[in-house]
Amino acid sequence: MKQIIYLLLSVILFSCGNNKKETVSTLQETPKLSIPVKHITVEGVKAIYEPEIEDWQELKTVSTFLKKFEKVSPNEALSNALELRDLVISLKDSVKPEIFDTPPFETRINVLHNEVLRLADLTFIPAITSEEVNLQVDKTIAAFSTVNSKINSILAKKRFEEEIDIDFAFIGIDSTQMDSISKKSINLKRLERDSIKEQELINNSPENQDFLKKE
Repeated sequence: MKQIIYLLLSVILFSCGNNKKETVSTLQETPKLSIPVKHITVEGVKAIYEPEIEDWQELKTVSTFLKKFEKVSPNEALSNALELRDLVISLKDSVKPEIFDTPPFETRINVLHNEVLRLADLTFIPAITSEEVNLQVDKTIAAFSTVNSKINSILAKKRFEEEIDIDFAFIGIDSTQMDSISKKSINLKRLERDSIKEQELINNSPENQDFLKKE
């Protein structure tokens, strides 16, 4: 009989000890979930290119809403995660400007969509930690930054080609790598091309052909 009583007391004491540890752990984690954290900054579309996307309302809405996550507590991030997910879905399904309708750009939108879905999924995990939430917030911001970075890259290429009137195939360069090529070198190539064409016209002129025959 004494053995049974001792056994029951041991079970009760062990159970109380575990509950106390769980309570302490919960109390330690709860403040962390409420502490605002400074996250990475969203890379935006450059000001000179904003007129090109002024009618793309879905992109602008996501950009504005995501700025809330640059300094936010894990609890606040989770409370806004579902709305952010819906906004990104609207962006993914929106009618994009034709210039962005390319597989590489679509890939970046899909990556953003996946990261937002992961953040939204964290709202359904009871024992989530502040570290897990903060990490996913950073991943989400980084994914949107790559979307804006691609927009900047595409529009920079478009502007470059509009400003530099030259046949890229003639000079043998990849126009997507224009950042490494100075306008000076481009103009030199253009002058060389024009000089060659001018010489060809002179050589093929009737007057020059008659002169060559006499010689």
